[in-house]
Amino acid sequence: MNLKDKHEQVLYPVVRVLTPAKSGQGHIGGSGTVIYSQPNPKDPEEYETFILTCEHVIHDAYEWKREIDTMLKRKVDKEFKKQVGVEIFDYVRMSDVNSSNSYRADIVAYDEHHDIALLKLDSPKRVQYVANVIPKNAIKDVKVFHETWTCGCSLLHDPFPNPGNVTYLHEMIENKLYWMGNGHSIFGNSGGAVFSAETGYQLGITARITGIQIGFGHDIMTWMGFFVAPQRLYEFFDEQELKFLYNPTDTYEKAMARRKAKEAAMKAMAVQQNANGEGGDDGAPEDGD
Repeated sequence: MNLKDKHEQVLYPVVRVLTPAKSGQGHIGGSGTVIYSQPNPKDPEEYETFILTCEHVIHDAYEWKREIDTMLKRKVDKEFKKQVGVEIFDYVRMSDVNSSNSYRADIVAYDEHHDIALLKLDSPKRVQYVANVIPKNAIKDVKVFHETWTCGCSLLHDPFPNPGNVTYLHEMIENKLYWMGNGHSIFGNSGGAVFSAETGYQLGITARITGIQIGFGHDIMTWMGFFVAPQRLYEFFDEQELKFLYNPTDTYEKAMARRKAKEAAMKAMAVQQNANGEGGDDGAPEDGD
């Protein structure tokens, strides 16, 4: 990649994500990456834009409550979600931040175990610079020593890149696959991206750093970071019915229809179990927004 490519494929797609703290005081922050911004098939003048981040970055924006479902005639777990803040940066003279534009975004999907979340920008505006997730068939070509750029909002600073390499490809943390890299990252980088310095493809999501306890404090190894492996991005897309993010024949509308059909099937099963006296007090979860 030349200098222009690095800016457009690595720096510009990275955003800052701000989540209202459950305490009601301040925000929890991290990073995100715009991975999709395409015209709405029903209204081509309006765009649908999606941002990939970590689940733990937006964790405080949703909660589950035990409430009575009048159809099931019993208590069920209902989900309630808040919007989160997203700041997209505008640049001049290639490298200079001219402004940061604040948007609201809805939580579309998340998985706490994968530590992945997808946000949808609450705006019809097109986002010009979009990261390209590495294609499935190219993942096998990434080896240790592969040069990378780790880009995110370290300590909630405006986004900036750090060079590095892929250093390990088979790190299992809580039974999930991570890749390790030595591009420096710290708190605030979570939800940002690790990019291939060769192709510009997004290889994964910055998610964890290494710390060791020394006395009463901790020492952080910023050069020993773990990012969500690209294989797991596709697992998440498929499990959450989000194939439109990589399959051009699919659409967001179709994806949401599949998700609603799944939820309806789960609720119908719970109703049947309740009718048969099999369900006890546990019911199917519901999206209460």
